[in-house]
Amino acid sequence: MDPVVIPILVAALVVVFLVASTVRIVPQARRYNVERFGRYRRTLQPGLNLVVPVADRINTKLDVREQVYSSDPRPVITEDNLVVNIDTVLYYQITDPRAAAYEVADYLQAIDQLTVTTLRNVIGSMDLEETLTSREEINSRLRAVLDDATGKWGIRVNRVEIKAIDPPHTIKEAMEKQMRAERDKRAAILHAEGERQAKILTAEGTRQKDILEAQGTQQAMILRADGEAKAVELVFQAVHRNNADPKVLAYKYLETLPHLASSDNNTFWVIPGELTEAVRTVTHAFGDQSAAGPAKPVPAEEEATADATDTADATGTAAGTGTPELGAAGRSVSLDAATAADEAGKQAAAAVNDARAEAEAAQSPQVPHRGRTSGDRST
Repeated sequence: MDPVVIPILVAALVVVFLVASTVRIVPQARRYNVERFGRYRRTLQPGLNLVVPVADRINTKLDVREQVYSSDPRPVITEDNLVVNIDTVLYYQITDPRAAAYEVADYLQAIDQLTVTTLRNVIGSMDLEETLTSREEINSRLRAVLDDATGKWGIRVNRVEIKAIDPPHTIKEAMEKQMRAERDKRAAILHAEGERQAKILTAEGTRQKDILEAQGTQQAMILRADGEAKAVELVFQAVHRNNADPKVLAYKYLETLPHLASSDNNTFWVIPGELTEAVRTVTHAFGDQSAAGPAKPVPAEEEATADATDTADATGTAAGTGTPELGAAGRSVSLDAATAADEAGKQAAAAVNDARAEAEAAQSPQVPHRGRTSGDRST
């Protein structure tokens, strides 16, 4: 080999080594700490950087992105002397690469130990119930202490979260029983509230139903009473307009008597004292209507005898059928409702039949007059 070539190759290798030692390419979100002869010189930023070969040396390479650190469960004693295992999650970010490299030897271990110490101080002033329900307060107090302590290390603690709180097994069983009892209590309360609301709604519905039924009954009674009043008024006007005589009214009175005891609830019925007078009026009315021509003159003695006979027949009929005798004073005797109604109907029918028989006797000369026959029988 030519002796000139060897020095050229050596010189080329030296140049390549110097260039490689001078040029440093730093990735994004990375920071390189450079030392010159063992002393901190500067921090390389992302991109192309030049250093002095042999004199400058890269000591540490740091990631300035936000990072997550999860600690192992650590036993912590609460205020009510219960041991619980708590593990935390820490979110941090390097803000000063020089301080993170030279102010603390191992910032992760330092943060972990500081977190455990602060957590024990915070949890030691709380009981178990407060510990389980005050996670936000615990997180805020931990973050405040860690952020203050790690600031000089060039690290900013963005967030601290408690990942899990594990009480002892016996405490878990007691908590489960308490939770089950609370749920049973809420279920019983909800069930009672449901029954209460159902009863209230049922009572309201029954009340509205009764009110509506009462209003309907009231309206029906009012309408019925109005109808009866108008019917009575029309009958009254028709009677007065047609000028009905007492004979027609007496006959209608006799027709109404059997209906007085038509109801099943009637156990007491009074026979009016003017029943004989009404029967006599109907009898004379049919006698007057049947006699179309001029009536024969009847002596006053025979007419009185006939009237007495009719009165005696009516009284005898009442006595024969078991009906109490009606005196001149119009005295009334209470009987069974149905029997009294039947007897009154029979008396009215007998009176009408007698009146018709007298009318037929007046038209036929062969048949003797009722008054004469009664006079002879009475004689």
